[in-house]
Amino acid sequence: MSALLVYKALHVFFMIAWFAGIFYLPRLFVYHAMTEEKSCSSMLKIMERRLLFFVTPFAFLTTIFGVLMIVEYGREWFKYSMWLHYKLVLVIVLYAYHAYCFKLLADFKHDRNKRTDRFYRIFNELPVLLLLVIVFLAITKPSL
Repeated sequence: MSALLVYKALHVFFMIAWFAGIFYLPRLFVYHAMTEEKSCSSMLKIMERRLLFFVTPFAFLTTIFGVLMIVEYGREWFKYSMWLHYKLVLVIVLYAYHAYCFKLLADFKHDRNKRTDRFYRIFNELPVLLLLVIVFLAITKPSL
């Protein structure tokens, strides 16, 4: 078994684990924005914090194994794989999204949320759309 296949398998595994959290966290934000009940809000604060801190290492591991794959493929391959450059831009957007979740988490923690559940429902769709394009680029590898 080659190192490249191991890196690829771990990259996909950690990406799936990361996205499980990234898909669920905004759903918790939806419920949190809708609740008026103090005990429910307290429980959601704990769930949100634990989930975000649980999936954050998966985000880092996704990057580590992605970079290891690029290194394994080599500089020339990277230079001419323009599809990957577009994918990486979208991945940077996902990391910004992930970082913004920490800001939203802090807003809920300190009872400063000013956004509606509708905002969080829309916010929840962004990673789905980004993932769709990223997977399409990674599988089809179009010559751009």
